[in-house]
Amino acid sequence: MTVEHSAGPPDMRRFVPPPGCPAHTAGAGAMPLEGPRFHTEPVALYREMRRSYGPVVPVSLPGDVPAWLVIGYREMARVTGDPVLFPRDSGLWNQWERLPEDWPLRPMVNVPLPSIYYTVGEEHQRHLRMVEPALEAVSPFELRRHTEQLSDRLIDRFCATGEADLTAGFAKPLPALVLGRLLGIPDSRSALLVSSLTELCDGGPGALEAYQTFSGLMGELLAAKRERPGADVTSRMLAHPEPFSDEEYILDLQSITAAGHLPTADWIGNSIRLMLTDDRFSASLGGGRHSVAEAMNEVLWEDTPTQILAGRWAARDCQLGGCRIGAGDMLLLGLGAANGDPEVHDATDERAGGLRNGNSAHFSFSHGEFQCPFPAREIAEVIARTAIEVLLDRLPDIDLAVPVASLTRRPSAFLRGMTDLPVSFTPTPAAGGHP
Repeated sequence: MTVEHSAGPPDMRRFVPPPGCPAHTAGAGAMPLEGPRFHTEPVALYREMRRSYGPVVPVSLPGDVPAWLVIGYREMARVTGDPVLFPRDSGLWNQWERLPEDWPLRPMVNVPLPSIYYTVGEEHQRHLRMVEPALEAVSPFELRRHTEQLSDRLIDRFCATGEADLTAGFAKPLPALVLGRLLGIPDSRSALLVSSLTELCDGGPGALEAYQTFSGLMGELLAAKRERPGADVTSRMLAHPEPFSDEEYILDLQSITAAGHLPTADWIGNSIRLMLTDDRFSASLGGGRHSVAEAMNEVLWEDTPTQILAGRWAARDCQLGGCRIGAGDMLLLGLGAANGDPEVHDATDERAGGLRNGNSAHFSFSHGEFQCPFPAREIAEVIARTAIEVLLDRLPDIDLAVPVASLTRRPSAFLRGMTDLPVSFTPTPAAGGHP
């Protein structure tokens, strides 16, 4: 799963979309990619976008920078399934020369770096050949054991109080703690990993210092595992026969950790929120495991943590969804919007009829050559599902401590997660006995 950052943009002027685009013929301007509706009522907003623009929407980024937002399911499949016409190569972007150095979304796009996230073609495959086997070798039993132990440790901190914020106290720190163990980071350094990742994700004034701390931790880990290899992801990456520089190792370790942290945290938080607020799940909170898996799958369809992903760039002039896309234009992947495209499923009928019964044909892990690697998805799923199961076992009468309407989301068009999740429950003693 992929992490993207968004910042609050300044006022935006509208640009006129090119002839041939439905938005142009309808007389509509570009859609500023900002505003509270992206996190308060995205379903209604995307419905209005489809009505006004169709499956491909001309949007405006900070500083009046033009891009295209793909919200159609079929169009998303075409873009993500054609890496030749729509490569993930930001070097093609036709807007680089007009961007100031302090453009707020530079961290989201960035210039190409020698890591699994930014490379393309054979170079991307070279990184995949190192990273994927290292992740595939993670034992699911060991992963579940780590997640159970660390979940218990976090719950022990608040279980006797009868109340907690499950975002800050549970969902956010847990994935970083588990990933730290998988990479081989000592528990004594895990608090620093959690704090640096949290600061990075919040994107506040301390983000640059947090990035330096995060990068330093990865360099420290690399040096330690060179000297003393172990049964961990980092050691397996170092044992891969193809040569990599220290910079490449560190960037790949950062990519694995950052891409696995916030999306998994939001998957946990959004799933718990759904189970506490939706009648399809609330009756079974203290019941079987099946409802946890169903809630997690529903979240990937209805409330996916990564809503918009940057991106793809057109290798040449082409047509997409009735719009003329220019060579070098940026295409933003509207993963959440494409999941709700009524052209491929009727969400109203599905809600009336129940759940999606395991249907996983969503775009929450993207699609095609640059989709989230399968072993990384499995790791995220085990962490999220185990965390929720342990929480419900330990606190079976958990309930929201505030009205549903007062729950707030991260103020971002790109990421969808809870800013906090206040709950109450019957106080219970700490379990103890965990490492």
